[in-house]
Amino acid sequence: MDANYQVNELAKEESWRLFRIMGEFVEGFDALSRVLPAVTVYGSSRSKPGSWSYETAFTLGDALARKGFSVITGGGPGVMEAANKGALAAGGRSVGLNIDIPQEASSFCTTLSLKFHYFFVRKVMLVKYATAFILFPGGFGTLDELFELSTLMQTKKLEPYPIVLMGSQYWAGLLDWLQEEAIGRDRLDPKSLDVFTVTDDIAEVSTLIEQCGPRIHG
Repeated sequence: MDANYQVNELAKEESWRLFRIMGEFVEGFDALSRVLPAVTVYGSSRSKPGSWSYETAFTLGDALARKGFSVITGGGPGVMEAANKGALAAGGRSVGLNIDIPQEASSFCTTLSLKFHYFFVRKVMLVKYATAFILFPGGFGTLDELFELSTLMQTKKLEPYPIVLMGSQYWAGLLDWLQEEAIGRDRLDPKSLDVFTVTDDIAEVSTLIEQCGPRIHG
C-alpha cells in the first residue's frame, strides 16, 4: 500500500477522533453543569450488597442527596451502584458516567447517565463539577483517581476541596507507606497528606461536605 495514502488515511482518522473527543466534552459540560452542587464517589465495582463498602455507600448517597447534593459515580456496579441507588432512594439526583469497557453499567443512574469512549474525558467529568471526592476501597481505577486528584491539588490545578478516604483500615497501609517511604525519603512534601480525611463515619463526611458550596470554575 502507498505510504502517502496510509498517512492521509491516518490524518483523516485522527481528525474524526478529535471531533469525537470534542463532542464528548461538550455533552459532558452541558449536562453536568446542570446538577450542581455535586459530590463524586469512587470505589470498587466488585463490592457486593451486604458488604460494608456497599451498604455504607448506599447510606452515604442517601445522606448526600438529602442535603441537596447530586451523587456522581462512574456508573458501574458495586460501590458506584450503591451510592447512586442511595441518592435515588432519597429522591435526589443520581448521575452515572459510564465508559466503554466490558462491564455492566448500573441500572440506578436514572437521573442522568452519560457514556464515554475516552477514559481521559470521563475522568475530567468526574472531577470538574464536584465539590468533594469520596473514595471507598477499590482497585487500580480508584487508586488512579486518588493520585490524580492529589497531584492536581498539589500543583494547584484543582481547588483544595475535600478528599475523603472511607474505610480507615483499607487506607492505613498506603498512607503509612507514603509517610515512611515517600515523605521519609524526601520524595513528597510532608504536608501532602493533609488533603485527606480518613474516616468510617458517615456523619463526619456529611458535615464536612455540607460546608462546601457549588463549584464553578474554568
